[in-house]
Amino acid sequence: MSEDKLNQIKTKYAVVDAKNPDAQQMQIAADFIKDGKLVAFPTETVYGLGGNALDPTASERIYAAKGRPSDNPLIVHIAEFEDLLRVGKNVPREAKLLADAFWPGPLTMIVERNEVVPHETTGGLDTVAVRMPNHQVALELIRKSGCLIAAPSANTSGRPSPTEGKHVKEDLNGKIAMILDGGPVGIGIESTIIDLTEECPMVLRPGYITPAMLSKVIGKEVIIDPGIIAADDTRKPKAPGMKYKHYAPKGNLMLVEGDLESVIAEINRRTAEDKVAGKKTIVIATEETKNRYQADEILSIGEREKEEEIARHLYGILRECDTLGAQAIYSESFATPKMGQAIMNRLLKAAGHEVVQV
Repeated sequence: MSEDKLNQIKTKYAVVDAKNPDAQQMQIAADFIKDGKLVAFPTETVYGLGGNALDPTASERIYAAKGRPSDNPLIVHIAEFEDLLRVGKNVPREAKLLADAFWPGPLTMIVERNEVVPHETTGGLDTVAVRMPNHQVALELIRKSGCLIAAPSANTSGRPSPTEGKHVKEDLNGKIAMILDGGPVGIGIESTIIDLTEECPMVLRPGYITPAMLSKVIGKEVIIDPGIIAADDTRKPKAPGMKYKHYAPKGNLMLVEGDLESVIAEINRRTAEDKVAGKKTIVIATEETKNRYQADEILSIGEREKEEEIARHLYGILRECDTLGAQAIYSESFATPKMGQAIMNRLLKAAGHEVVQV
């Protein structure tokens, strides 16, 4: 599908109650999905861009609307556990244990693909990624449409993921059939992805649910893909999507790590140099440090001890950097106890792994 044709679509925008969505608007959205068209909808993590997962043309439309590489698999969203058995085969017992513990919720499981799922949905792989979202709008859309819904994040590929309906509109208005705006999401970063096709289960994308939480449920160690942990790791990540730069603002983003006093001093030194060079500067700080910087704009991501707040605000802050016209962006590191790995994974990718140690 050409870019010209994509831009000819009139996008319907509907605000719905996240807990009790309007039945008429949901039916309109469900009919679009049934017809092979695309609908953006909220989940508990980020907004998803949905199409019929078993329709190869719908999956191709998702890649085209996002400008997404076609080797980057789509996640199939389901509303009943039995649907995992429908799209997967040789599903291991660990899948049921994890589903009982975390579904509906921010966990994606990778299992062997059943032939009913087209390769257009799986990025050409013989595995399929599946999750059950914990959001009334998402679950109702799946059930009303009668379809399993393939849905990556509802943004232009490479941009920060959308955590509000207006973010979707910024990126995809005129390219998709409908946007269901259910208000701000709860978690703010994408689901944890666990690969259950190997003997040792492996986290391919960190998220709200940690390897320790997964290990406890299945009774065996869950490791994390070593290719996605360290900023300077040269190993190729196992998940195709993790090799691409993601979540990036338009300005140059740099992470500064080290003890806090040194980080503040280094960021202030760099922003002073940037100002002399005529660049607009922004610092991503916390409530505790926001008054200690001298950039053109200081954006607080929340209190350092409230890691869920930091995760929820992350993508909105990166988008705000674009709105403010930032050219040079500096961020503190947020290596918090539970979600720190997931938060830093997103920031590292947004910064193209540009990190300064002080």
